[in-house]
Amino acid sequence: MKTLFVVAFLGLIVYNLGAALYYMLVDRGQSKRAVNALTWRIGLSIALIGMVAAGIATGLIQPHGVGT
Repeated sequence: MKTLFVVAFLGLIVYNLGAALYYMLVDRGQSKRAVNALTWRIGLSIALIGMVAAGIATGLIQPHGVGT
């Protein structure tokens, strides 16, 4: 369930990045839709990092070393 939640957040982040690219190509700087999409992407990224850090701090998520 935790993995699905993280993957869903990553999907939203990638979607907003793609939307921003599309808006930049279509609008040609005439609207702020690309800026809004990038703002959402940054906000979602910060929220995801914060939730992962809170999960590690509370013990809900157990970090592991690479290769062990």
